[in-house]
Order: sequence, then C-alpha cells, then structure tokens
Amino acid sequence: MATKRTVGGVGITVELLLWRHGKVRGATSARLTQTLEMNPGLAALGPNLPLGTVVVIPDLPPVAERATSTAPAVSLFD
Repeated sequence: MATKRTVGGVGITVELLLWRHGKVRGATSARLTQTLEMNPGLAALGPNLPLGTVVVIPDLPPVAERATSTAPAVSLFD
C-alpha cells in the first residue's frame, strides 16, 4: 500500500522524502522511478518541491528483495 506525504518544509526533494520514508541506504534510486510514475507532473515542479505538495510514495520491497552489497569491506588500517 502506498503512503501519502505532504511537503512541509523548504528545500525538500523527492529523494529526501524517499529517504525519510524508508531510511534504507540505496533504496531511493529504485523507488524514484516508481514515485514519479505514481505522481504525474511531479518532475515538472522542479528539484525542490513546493510547500503543501502531496506525494504518493511506494512501499519498500520486502527485505529479501532489497539490494545488498556483496563487495568486501575495505579497511584502511590493515
């Protein structure tokens, strides 16, 4: 089920709304396209959304479907 968020501050971007909704690193890029498709005309408003704009945000995918990094960790102090 999608969530509706209303922009309540200055300088708020779609990416920031997605980050605040999911708080999962890397999850915003996958959902950005979905968000723009669910909100026709949202991209035309510019990078900073006007106050009072209502944005429908898709839900996060299940944990098993989220992208995870398989790269080994790098330590600068080995």
